[in-house]
Amino acid sequence: LDDSDLDLDGEEDAQDDLEDQNAAIIRFVNEVIERAIVDRATDIHFEPHKETLQIRYRIDGQLVPVRVPDNLRSFQDAIISRIKIMSAINISEKRRPQGGRITFSQGQSDLDIRVSTLPTLYGESISLRLLNEKSQPLSMRELGLVPGDEKNIVGILEKPHGIILVTGPTGSGKSTSLTAFIRRIHKPERRIMTVEDPVEYEVAGINQTQVNSEIGFTFASALREILRQDPDVIMVGEIRDRETADIAIRASLTGHLVLSTLHTNDAPGAITRLVDMEIEPFLIASSVEMVIAQRLVRRLCTECSSPAEMSEGDVLASLSLLDVDPSELAHREKVLRAVGCQNCQNLGFRGRVGIFELMRMSDRIHGLVIKSASAPDIREVALEEGMSTLQHSGWEQIKRGLTTFDEVIRYADGFVDEEQETPFGSDGEPAPVNPPQD
Repeated sequence: LDDSDLDLDGEEDAQDDLEDQNAAIIRFVNEVIERAIVDRATDIHFEPHKETLQIRYRIDGQLVPVRVPDNLRSFQDAIISRIKIMSAINISEKRRPQGGRITFSQGQSDLDIRVSTLPTLYGESISLRLLNEKSQPLSMRELGLVPGDEKNIVGILEKPHGIILVTGPTGSGKSTSLTAFIRRIHKPERRIMTVEDPVEYEVAGINQTQVNSEIGFTFASALREILRQDPDVIMVGEIRDRETADIAIRASLTGHLVLSTLHTNDAPGAITRLVDMEIEPFLIASSVEMVIAQRLVRRLCTECSSPAEMSEGDVLASLSLLDVDPSELAHREKVLRAVGCQNCQNLGFRGRVGIFELMRMSDRIHGLVIKSASAPDIREVALEEGMSTLQHSGWEQIKRGLTTFDEVIRYADGFVDEEQETPFGSDGEPAPVNPPQD
C-alpha cells in the first residue's frame, strides 16, 4: 500500500462535512475500527507517547503501525474518552485499569469488541480485541493439517472417552483447532458442550457457554454443571488451574471425551505442566490420549510469492536449523519467498497456517508419565516413536508453498517476538490516518 491506503477518510474529506470536533472524533474512531475489520486485524492498540498517539493493528500476528499525523496527540483525550463511552467505561477514572466491551454494528451483523485500559506515563493506553462470533470456523483441512496428521487426530476424536490437549502460546490458534475438531465429530446422536472464554465461533448444534468471572462462573464451576447435562463430548477452553484439570481428567475417566488447551512450548511439556498442577501421574497416564502442540505462521500471498532461488548451502543450513534430513534438499525448488503486492498490502503474506506437533500416548510414554519423567525424557521417546515436530511440520508447509523458512524458524523454536512490527507501506513507512481537525 502507498501512503494513502490507510487514509480512513477514504475518498471523502471528513473534515469538510463534520460540523464540530465531537462528530469528527466519533467518525474517526469508527473508521479506525472499520478499517481494522477490513484488514482482518484481531487487535487495535491506542498507545500514548510523549509527542504522539500511536495506533497499531495486529494482523496475522504482527503489529502494524498506522501512520498518523504528528498533531494526533492533541486529540488523545477526546479519542480515549470516546472509546470509553462506547464501552461503558468510567471516563473520569484514569488511575486504574478498566475493562469493557463494545457491540459494533457492521452491516447486517454485530462485532463484539473487548476493551482494556491501562494507565501509562503519558496517558491511558487502550487495547481493543476484535471478536467476530459470526465468523466461519475452519475445517480440519483448512487448519493446515497434512492428511496423515488429520487421520491420527480423527482416530482419537472417534474414541468415546479420554483427553485431547492442544498446547501453545497465546494466539497460536488453539481455540480454532478445538472448534474444528468438534465440528468434525458433531453428529445428531452426539451431545457436545463447550465452556469458553470467550465464545469465539458459533457452531450450529453445539451447546456453548461462556465463563463469567464477575459472578464466579469459572471454567471449573462451569465444567461441574456441564457434567450434570448428560454430555458426550466436552470442550474446555483452557485448563488454568488444578481444580479444572482435576475435573476434566475425572470426566474423561467416567466416559466423556474431553478437549482442552494448555500453555506450554511443546507437546511433552503439557504432561509435566499437569504434574506441576499436582495431578497424580497415574491419572494423567490413564486419561490423556494425545497432545498437539501448534503455532501459526504467516501464509504466503498466492498472488505474488515466487521461487526463493536459494543456494544449496543456504537450503542445507535452513534444513539443519529445522533438524530436517539433508536429503530433503531435493525439494529446494519448492521453496518460495515473500514478495509483496496490492493483494497482501505489500507484506508478501496474507493469512496464517498452522504447524503441528502430535504426540500419541503410547505404552512407553504411559510408563514414563507414571514415573514422573521429565519433558525432555518424554520427548526423546516420542521422537524415537516417530513424533513429527513443529519444525518438521513447518518444512512440510514450506514444501507445499504455504510459508517460508524464516517464518518456521522464527515460530517453531518456541521464541516469538510478539512486538515485532511489520509496517504496511512498501517503503517501510507506516500508512497514514487523517485525524479530525479543530
